[in-house]
Parts: sequence; structure tokens; C-alpha cells
Amino acid sequence: MKTTCGLILSLLFLSRMFSQIAPETDERMSIKVEVNVVNVLCTVHDKQSALAKDLKKEDFEIEDNGEPQQIRYFARDKDLPLTIALLVDVSGSVNRFVQSEKATAVRFFREVLRPGDQALLTGFSSTVVLWQDFTSSVSVLQTGLEGMHAVPFRGLPKDGGPMPTTLLYDAVFSTEVNKLKKVAGRKAMVIISDGWDIGSRTNLDLAIRAEQATNTIVYCVCYPNPHASGCSYLKSLSEPTGGRMFDLQLKIPLSEIFGTIEDEVRNQYSLGFVPTNAAHDGKFHRLKVRVRPGGMKVQTRKGYYADT
Repeated sequence: MKTTCGLILSLLFLSRMFSQIAPETDERMSIKVEVNVVNVLCTVHDKQSALAKDLKKEDFEIEDNGEPQQIRYFARDKDLPLTIALLVDVSGSVNRFVQSEKATAVRFFREVLRPGDQALLTGFSSTVVLWQDFTSSVSVLQTGLEGMHAVPFRGLPKDGGPMPTTLLYDAVFSTEVNKLKKVAGRKAMVIISDGWDIGSRTNLDLAIRAEQATNTIVYCVCYPNPHASGCSYLKSLSEPTGGRMFDLQLKIPLSEIFGTIEDEVRNQYSLGFVPTNAAHDGKFHRLKVRVRPGGMKVQTRKGYYADT
């Protein structure tokens, strides 16, 4: 009799235990399902070049390699956390310009950074130097800017003369791969340079691919070079990401340029879709975003890599 009662109690205990763990097991299994979502950030200007701030999900259309996609996720990213990387060319005449505009850069950080945001500061000439790693402190960034200067190149052959180098593409590539790739959410890179690269191991195409792989919006400020303009290279770095290039030869104050960048990164739309072609083959997918009504200009990245 005791054996029978013990067996019944054991069965009741096991029944209750399995009834409790079964739902948890189902929940864990559902969490394992992964969805390949492509995120696209957009800045939209109307016919008067003013920012369009009140668009809805139904106003957007997305094509992936010419194929229409269903927009599953939509948000206006005005207040979402933001990461900014400021890359400053500190070589030659650009360095003299930067020294006189450090206060303007500090004001930019003070205006654009909000609680939860972060920024880093990198200088490049013949070397690439991280002057300040990720921080949310404007005072710390200001200290980094005040200490920024060109670093002498020490790798020349003994029998050779000075070989000026400006490692623009290396600076972009290393910042994207070693810093921004590890960061989730919205990312923007601001580059101040004359656009000329001399001596980088990375080429322009690889730098652009690194930008697109991390979904970073790039803004470039082109400082006029007295010998030749390199603004076209900065345009090539910025436009494929949904950013743009500002030419200081047009006599636009840097403070006004920074104000425009701040307005754009604070008034973006975030679109998400699951590609109908979900193959992770590493190929480049061209994106096309349209907005209704017509006549509006959309700034967004030109595509993405379906990494394996």
C-alpha cells in the first residue's frame, strides 16, 4: 500500500514538473528564431529643401536590387542614441585651419550630444591617432581637441627626403572596423580634410565598403587645397552612405555646416525590411528609397552587403 501511494505521489510530482517546464521550453525555442532585417536610415527634404519631419510608413517605398520590399519596421529616430566619430586631418594647411576651429567643434559636440549618446575623436596625417575614445563627456572631448596636433612621420628611409603622407582612407577604414562596427544603433562619421590621401594601405573602395558594412552615415567637410581640390574624393566617401559633402570654398561657416549635420542626424526615419532574397552570399545589394508625394529628395545609403 505504501509503495502504491509513493508511486502515485511520484507520478503527480513529475506531471506537475513537466507541465511547468513545457511552456518555458516552447518559449526558449521561439526565441531562437532569427530574422535577417536590413535597417535603412533616411533623411528627407521637401521641394523647398526643408527637412520633411511628419512622414508616415505609408509614404515610403523600398526596392532591393529592383525588387519591391515590405517595410516591416518604421520609426522616426529623432531621440534614439547616436554615436559620432569625428575624423580630423591634421596635416599641412588643414592643421592650421583645425587649430582655429576647435572651439566650433566643441560647440558642435555640446549641441548634438544628448544623454545616451557618445563620440570619439581621431586625428590623421602620416599616422592615425585615436585622440579620444568613446565618451559622452563634452569636456573630455574638448580636452582631446585641444591636445590634437600632427604626429611626425618616423618611417622614412635614411637616404630619402621627406615624404608627406595623409592617411585618410586608413583612418576611415580603421575607425569603421575597429570602433563603429562594434556599436549598435545610429552612427555618423564627420570627416574634416582636403580630401587627398597619400600613402594609405586602404583604397577608396575598401573605405566605402567599410562604411556601408557598418551602416554609418558619413558627412565630409572639404577644406580648400591651394594646389588641387580633393573634394570629389570626399563626395565619394559620403554620398553612398546617405550623407553629403560640404565645400568650404563656398564660404559656408563651419558652425553652419555643423548645424546642418545636427539637424539631419536628429531628423531621420528608420526603415526595416526582411529581404525577399535572403541569401548571405556577400554580394552588394542596391537600395532605392522613394517617398510620396513626389518631388522630395531622399538621402540614404546606396546599398548593403549580404554578408555570410
